[in-house]
Amino acid sequence: MKNLIVIIVSVGVLFGAYSYTFGVPDQIAQLWGEPAVQEEAPAQAGGRPGARGGSRSTIVVMAPLEERSYTLVLRTVGSAVSLRKADIMASEAGEVVESALRANALVEQGDVILRLDDRTERLSLEIAEAERDQAESTLQRYEGLHETGSSVVTDVALFEAQVALRLAEANVGLAQVALDDRTIVAPIAGRLGLSDVHVGDRLTSGQTIVTIDDSTRLIAEFEVPERSIGLLEEGKQVFVTTPTFAGRSFEGSIIAFDSRLDSVTRSATVQAEIDNAEGLLLSGMTFTARMSEETDPLPVVPSTAVTWDRSGAGIWVSNDGRTTRMPIAIRYRDGDRIWIETDAPLGSQIVTEGASKLREGTTVVSARAGEGSRS
Repeated sequence: MKNLIVIIVSVGVLFGAYSYTFGVPDQIAQLWGEPAVQEEAPAQAGGRPGARGGSRSTIVVMAPLEERSYTLVLRTVGSAVSLRKADIMASEAGEVVESALRANALVEQGDVILRLDDRTERLSLEIAEAERDQAESTLQRYEGLHETGSSVVTDVALFEAQVALRLAEANVGLAQVALDDRTIVAPIAGRLGLSDVHVGDRLTSGQTIVTIDDSTRLIAEFEVPERSIGLLEEGKQVFVTTPTFAGRSFEGSIIAFDSRLDSVTRSATVQAEIDNAEGLLLSGMTFTARMSEETDPLPVVPSTAVTWDRSGAGIWVSNDGRTTRMPIAIRYRDGDRIWIETDAPLGSQIVTEGASKLREGTTVVSARAGEGSRS
């Protein structure tokens, strides 16, 4: 019995609260013998929406439709390589007799970094030079006799002496090249990498000796997804960061990007040149690349203003207090803001809160206006 009384009292309280807020339903009023209240089309100023004797307008929050630029930001991960690098290889086989290979040492172009045993090549050069001297002496003697009109030296003999001298000079040049190949010099300025070549080792032809990286400028290589291809432009500014130097960014610019998308990843490979004059970044580092660009102004609405139905996304626009749903195309999202394309004119009043309870032609009242009328 006690539970039944509690239930009856609870139902009475709920019915009273409903009747106070929305008015007594017409069916109940007819049972009590009261005439049904007809809704008036225009809402009475200062009247409580939904109360008996006034219109049943829906209270919503509205704001004018505004436009704003959107900042496109792309973040992607890549790696860095030196803008200029060289793999030094032995062009000839031989024993190492001198080495200046010290990891991370800075070298200038032309610095000697390694020498091979060159005794044979020096002897070959001496032989070639002696043969050249002999051929030169013979030619001078022939030319002297020929100038005096001697018939001993014919034109053919003089020509053969000239050819012999040219061949001897060419052999000297070849011997000098062979001797020079025994000395390995740096082809570019940069920083030496690690090497396992030491004095006493015997190198084979084509064996890699060491790498040199000119890291004053790096090439950052990363992938850009298909949706962000519009950001790609030669000379466009790029900022890269690395966990090694947290909180610091390095500036660069795009120098090249692929002409086609990868068929699997649907992305394009991009290369950007990064200034590394301080030498803080190393070739092979992993980094995060960031690019940004502002779009043309677009209408922007809060996410609460967007509703969905079978036709897609839309917003509710208030015209003279009655709502009309306008379809939209969503372009960008950032937190609780959505950039859209719509036929709704800028400055029109759109419903930003309470849109989910609206229907076509619903009479609405701004919550701020309602609060002002009740105060």
